[in-house]
Amino acid sequence: MPGPLEGVKVIDLSAIISGPWCCQVLADQGAEVIKVEPRQIGDLTRIGGFRVGTISALYANANRGKPSVALDLSGEEGVAVLKRLVSSADVVVQNFRPGAADRMGIGYEALRAVNPDVIYASISGFGPDGPYANWRVYDPVIQAVSGVVSIQKSLDIPIPDLVRTLVCDKATAHTAAQAISAALYARATGKARGQHLVIPMLDSALYWLWPDAFMAHTMFGPEVVPGATLYQIYRLQQTADGFLIYFSASDSEFQGLCRAVGHPEWIDDERFATPQMRQVVAHFEALGAMLHEAFLTFPTEEIIDRLHAEQVPAAKVNSIEDVFEDPQVRNNGIVHTWEHPQAGTVKQAKPPVRWSETQHEPVWAIDALGESTEQVLRAHGYDDDGLAALRAAGVIG
Repeated sequence: MPGPLEGVKVIDLSAIISGPWCCQVLADQGAEVIKVEPRQIGDLTRIGGFRVGTISALYANANRGKPSVALDLSGEEGVAVLKRLVSSADVVVQNFRPGAADRMGIGYEALRAVNPDVIYASISGFGPDGPYANWRVYDPVIQAVSGVVSIQKSLDIPIPDLVRTLVCDKATAHTAAQAISAALYARATGKARGQHLVIPMLDSALYWLWPDAFMAHTMFGPEVVPGATLYQIYRLQQTADGFLIYFSASDSEFQGLCRAVGHPEWIDDERFATPQMRQVVAHFEALGAMLHEAFLTFPTEEIIDRLHAEQVPAAKVNSIEDVFEDPQVRNNGIVHTWEHPQAGTVKQAKPPVRWSETQHEPVWAIDALGESTEQVLRAHGYDDDGLAALRAAGVIG
């Protein structure tokens, strides 16, 4: 069945995660995505661990279903090839440092001259200007500047730490994918032709963080009633034999929590009578200590059953290995297993959205570096002689 973005062609010039993951989201919704990579080394994630040949796990998980074109963009001949690809494209995505694409002759204005309708997305760490604009950036740097690291503290060990996944890269990727879809809609409805989308990772991270992480920095003045932020409340709970996560927000959930841990008398404690009272710092700390001691008397499975019986949200902490056997993960069919001709058995997460009318089956394929170069260029008008000339000049690989 055609996906919602069927007929949209995307040229992916990006590398690592923010741009490639954005483009994979578009591919999973039916867009044709052509990955253009440096001729000799390709996307830097190709050289990572868990790798077969030029296909690493990290590359595979952000570039599934994209034909790979290996192209040297350092000279005019390579740029001319790219412009031919762009001439019939709808979208171009790049995440070079600010100014680099313009210096290469593949910035927005240069490609807009070839295709006035092109939607051109520029992803960068901090945006095109400012004191950090020229910094070399990876996800952990944005975590540091945006405040993500500062709130990753356990109350037991109050040392800040990284989120151990590419959280800012992926937040930016989804921001970019949504913006591109909106720009395609604007073009389709006559609001604009092509346009340039500038998407800084820092801006994306702060936008994504703001609803909860900046609760204490949203409203100001003497009338504002203080309280606990979610990053102060969230914590891992130890049990007699392991760990779990629980969360109670409403009065009914708090009352169920008290009954589940065997202390219904806490329900009538004036310190905990309302959500507002429970957020008073002294009361919050006292309740936390009492709950911690109570949880230590129960095995994980028993207390989870008790919590669920009281309608309190809770779950045991899965290891990565546990995820594959989790009954809800298996029920939802989230993990797809398929066979790659070189890499062998591959497991990947299926796209999460279920469409009633435009469900698209992902393309379960991963190209080696430059594997589809000739096929793609032939589809864009290059014949045997043209390909041979480009190969002889070292433009394609």
